[in-house]
Amino acid sequence: MRILLRLMLLSVLLISEAQGEVLKLAAWNLSWLTLRPQGTPELPADVVPKRTEDIARLRDYALKLDADVVAFSEVDGPEIAAQVFPPSHYAIHITGDHVVQRVGFAVRRGLGFIAHPDLTALDVHPRARFHLRSAADITLNLQGGALRLLAVHLKSGCSHDRLPQPANPACVTLAEQIAPLQDWITARGREGGAFALMGDFNRWMAPQDRFLAALRQAAPLADPQSGLHSPCWGGGGFLDHILTGNAASDWLAPGSFRVLTYRETGAIWKARLSDHCPISVRLAVPDARRP
Repeated sequence: MRILLRLMLLSVLLISEAQGEVLKLAAWNLSWLTLRPQGTPELPADVVPKRTEDIARLRDYALKLDADVVAFSEVDGPEIAAQVFPPSHYAIHITGDHVVQRVGFAVRRGLGFIAHPDLTALDVHPRARFHLRSAADITLNLQGGALRLLAVHLKSGCSHDRLPQPANPACVTLAEQIAPLQDWITARGREGGAFALMGDFNRWMAPQDRFLAALRQAAPLADPQSGLHSPCWGGGGFLDHILTGNAASDWLAPGSFRVLTYRETGAIWKARLSDHCPISVRLAVPDARRP
């Protein structure tokens, strides 16, 4: 069965390469990627910044991932992002948040894109001491048309609790973040262009999950990893997701969802590298110029 799926994927990619372009989208939480020293007030006491050799390993994995667009999270600015995503290969766009765990995109050089204002409405309690993360919003200019992308990192602490769940404050906050996402999805649905939401949702979105169902109320969304389990650091549910809408769902190459796992094993390396593995899908984007 796996051989058959691989042959099907290969045929789709070969056809798309002849008629359009293949785009690899990825999402990756880089786990407190910062240049700040340990003990800085902005960092939790238990956070140990990555060593130079750890960042070099992450850069090697980024090159191995070889994605056209990476929605990254937990990155403390463009300078440290460029140490993982080399400027010779990628352009960096990152939110303007005044937080350590920022969200952004690494876009392969040669791919044109425009940046939209950050989705700051995800910070549902802007007067609180600790701010929630905004989402990064860009549009890729492809031969097959525009592709709107939103990179997110939602509230942690409610990965699988039933929603609504008043007993868990994190679940209350996560539920409040649904409305801004619905508004963004609804706007994309009305525009009719291809779009995708990517990143760390901090939620195991099973097929019947109420959080996912709420997002789908705004517009139909495809979830290419539905029913799958993560092989990252021993397995479990996915917290990172890539959801597509409108034409982007039609462009999804069947069976193209992948997880890039680390060669290193053990809790020490999980802390030194990232507790998240990069996920990816491929889109077979038709060439709109062809009859």
